[in-house]
Amino acid sequence: MKKTLVFGASLNPNRYSHLAIQRLLAHNHEVVAFGLRSGEVLGVKIETVLLPYKDVDTITLYMNPKRQRQYYNHIVSLHPKRVIFNPGTENPELYQILKENDIHFEVACTLVLLSTNQY
Repeated sequence: MKKTLVFGASLNPNRYSHLAIQRLLAHNHEVVAFGLRSGEVLGVKIETVLLPYKDVDTITLYMNPKRQRQYYNHIVSLHPKRVIFNPGTENPELYQILKENDIHFEVACTLVLLSTNQY
């Protein structure tokens, strides 16, 4: 299955990033997580420092565009196959950077993609 980095992960069970971790695991995807507060969701440790993750297939964004800016270089350096911009994370500036680095992206909802078997 696809190794996914949940970028903007939250410990709050009412947040979509939290639900995404749960659903990705339920669909047997390997999950790593980065967020502003450390903790754990179903055994997935939320890191507060960006690690040099290896073999990331997908980055699913749950961080607003203003906060994304400081992470552009790190996102590109992971060489993901794709980046998913969940609702509220749309960012034309980052789209352009991803295009320039031949990284596929889509504006979609990870939860919907998983529930419709399109992930």
